[in-house]
Amino acid sequence: MKLTPKHSSCQDCSKEQAHIFQHLTEDELFLLDQQKHCNLYKKGDTIYHEGNRIGGCYCINKGVIKIYKTGLEGKNQIIGFAKSGDIIGYRSVLSNEAACTTTKVIEDSAVCFIPSDLLFQFVQNNSEFALNLLKITCRELEYANAYITDIAQKSVRERLAEMLLKLQDEFGESNDGYLQISLTRQEFANIIGTATETVIRLFSEFKNDNLIELNMKKIKLLDVNKLRRIANDM
Repeated sequence: MKLTPKHSSCQDCSKEQAHIFQHLTEDELFLLDQQKHCNLYKKGDTIYHEGNRIGGCYCINKGVIKIYKTGLEGKNQIIGFAKSGDIIGYRSVLSNEAACTTTKVIEDSAVCFIPSDLLFQFVQNNSEFALNLLKITCRELEYANAYITDIAQKSVRERLAEMLLKLQDEFGESNDGYLQISLTRQEFANIIGTATETVIRLFSEFKNDNLIELNMKKIKLLDVNKLRRIANDM
């Protein structure tokens, strides 16, 4: 379900150092403000589906989006997350192809839609913006290559430990020490490529070994160094 939020200024967002639009000129930011469309999405909403043609890209103002592909027998494979300041859907726009992933909201989100014509205009006229977009693409490719290597060479236990550390690094912790992102056991299984029952068993083992603390879907990492050793990340 989409609702129209209070208009958020692109100039405010672009002040964040790592933001994709930080290198736009004042005139370009004004143009972006005029042409974008912002909506509120509730948890569980789908922004776009795999195989659909999308007429632009999406910038996350706030919230968390999961990005996944659907494989054989309808099984989902989560390939990443998008949070405040991230841009999604741009690769399909630039390549003029149907969306290669589905994006679903896991925390209530405010998302701005940017028409494809405007994105192409920025790429063609602003070299710093184009370079920044290329760097983001390269980082995503690096992550994909690392994921393929992990699937081929690491055990499920190692992959789960590594994913917990990545979630801590990407989303941080709340004041009480729990990971800022809350995922279901099935979503963890869809990330690391295993069965939900396996994730439940491994979480129980991690808890018994005093590596993590569990409170429903909330997770606190108690021994980061040992988790790094398990993940072969030291």
